[in-house]
Amino acid sequence: MLFLMILSVLAAALLLLRLFLTRRELEQMTEQLRRCNERETGKKMTVTLFDRKLEALAEQINRQSERIVEAEARERRSENELRQAIANISHDIRTPLTSISGYIQLMETETLTPEERIEYLAIVKNRAKRLQALISDFFELSMIESLDYPLKSKRLGMTALLSEILVSFYDSFIERELTSSVWLPDEILPVYADESAVRRVVENLLINTINHATGHVVIRLESEQETVVLTIMNEAKNLSDQDVSLLFDRFYTADRTRSAGGSGLGLSIAKSLMSKMGGTLTAQRNGENLVMTCRWKLAGRDSV
Repeated sequence: MLFLMILSVLAAALLLLRLFLTRRELEQMTEQLRRCNERETGKKMTVTLFDRKLEALAEQINRQSERIVEAEARERRSENELRQAIANISHDIRTPLTSISGYIQLMETETLTPEERIEYLAIVKNRAKRLQALISDFFELSMIESLDYPLKSKRLGMTALLSEILVSFYDSFIERELTSSVWLPDEILPVYADESAVRRVVENLLINTINHATGHVVIRLESEQETVVLTIMNEAKNLSDQDVSLLFDRFYTADRTRSAGGSGLGLSIAKSLMSKMGGTLTAQRNGENLVMTCRWKLAGRDSV
């Protein structure tokens, strides 16, 4: 009987000790969480008491903290992009407007010759077109990135569609003295996508290539496992790894990555359209070459 009483007292004492240690551990976890919330530390929560449930709780709190940190980082980046966007939009719109205003003032000069007036008028028209393209691209990009942007997907034969688009750029390649190697498969390579979106993506990539490439351009369409892959490779000795990582940033303003005479938003629009279609658009360096890669999901190999 005495043994049972001693055993009961020991059990009660162990239980009280366990409760005490658990309470102390919870207080320590609370203090760690407070310090983390008040940005006194960035360390993850740790548990000194061996308890699977407390360890599981600490793990979930750490995961939530990581998500909060990531969300805050995204928010800061969005804020920085917004500030950069305002600066870039202001600069890009002000530049042609200032030019237009200046040439209009010159055209109002009474001593202006007819030839000079015609020359200045042509410049004003070009600046106005530049401004129109800029505003149009900004509007299009904002529409594409909205949640309710409409896409009408249908079954497309990528081989025929790409061939048609490439033919329309033949003269542009000749004018820029660019040579090319084009690899198109005999297969149809069907995808489910919005035809106008696919056209815009490919056209924007080709325009970017024409504006910045020199020498030889390699264009290849092929299938890899369950995807249809379009790659466009051209020489880009002056591009750094940082440049490549920022190519699709709509607010990246390095002159060498912006479309000559365009808005500089072509690659951003292409990236957004690919994302809307469930595809991907990436860029990477391969030696001294820039490689743009589009991937769509293969829709099957029966006839279109």
